[in-house]
Amino acid sequence: MIDRKKQLGRNWQLCVAPMMDWTDRHCRYFHRLITKRTRLYTEMVTTGALRHGDQPRHLDFNDEEHPLALQLGGSEPEELAFATQLARRWGYDEVNLNCGCPSERVQRGAFGACLMNEPQLVADCVKAMVDVAGGLPITVKHRIGIDKEESYDFVRDFVGTVAAAGCTVFIAHARNAWLKGLSPKENREVPPLRYEFVYQLKRDFPQLTIVLNGGVQGNDDIAGHLQHVDGVMLGREAYHNPWLMAEWDQRFYGETGAVPQRDEVEAAMVAHMEQLAGRYGVPWPHAARHMLGLRHGQPGARRWRQVWSDHRLKQQHPHEVSAAALAALNPAAR
Repeated sequence: MIDRKKQLGRNWQLCVAPMMDWTDRHCRYFHRLITKRTRLYTEMVTTGALRHGDQPRHLDFNDEEHPLALQLGGSEPEELAFATQLARRWGYDEVNLNCGCPSERVQRGAFGACLMNEPQLVADCVKAMVDVAGGLPITVKHRIGIDKEESYDFVRDFVGTVAAAGCTVFIAHARNAWLKGLSPKENREVPPLRYEFVYQLKRDFPQLTIVLNGGVQGNDDIAGHLQHVDGVMLGREAYHNPWLMAEWDQRFYGETGAVPQRDEVEAAMVAHMEQLAGRYGVPWPHAARHMLGLRHGQPGARRWRQVWSDHRLKQQHPHEVSAAALAALNPAAR
């Protein structure tokens, strides 16, 4: 049995970022097989989807996924308070407000990164969420600036205003968000990284928990950032190279147990996929796609991925596909 109190200690030391169409419950189940202590995040769920849509579909998760945060998209205090109450009922460990997504679709909903231009509105949203949270942490994920605004004062004032409403944890993507002229992908690559802005936030607000996000690669890189901030969040690097997380529990949380083995993780995912297909009628490729980076860096990894990605095999049982994939993998890598 996992000790939840121990698990929630050093809460934001390491996090895997919320990513639309990626960090669904099958992805999170896979990541939890590799690291038990890292904080995981859902895909962003809009308040409208929770008010008018299928709540269990958006909110259900496996108990093994703790510690788990629900990320919300919205800009109306009453709606965000309603969604926070649902998060409490479902048993999440945190509710995170997205103030960092620059996509046009999100902007049309008047939330995401454009909210950084309205810090008092964000403060009102946070206050409404805190009032009904019952002690559940309310956090904010944001950028360091909007468009060509490159003054540190902009993000400092944003954090100060929102912190006054009761938010004590800020996850800062160390790039500006350009609301016009860049795609979401370009927004992750073109605006320059300014880690010093995030470090300065920690110096200016030592009482707050400051988590750095953006462009982090490798465990030594993580360790370097942790000299300046309270936590580090990884997104695509953790998704595409998930075995990076295999040593996190030991290196960053002081766990003494054995590091998991890739074959064990694959076997556990196969069992998960068998259950999905047999009990729930969910096609196993829905889950398999998330583990395609499991063999990253190993000889034969490309052949292994090709087997798992072969649509001609989708009618076979997952254990049969796994056997074929392992046969394709260079035996020297196992």
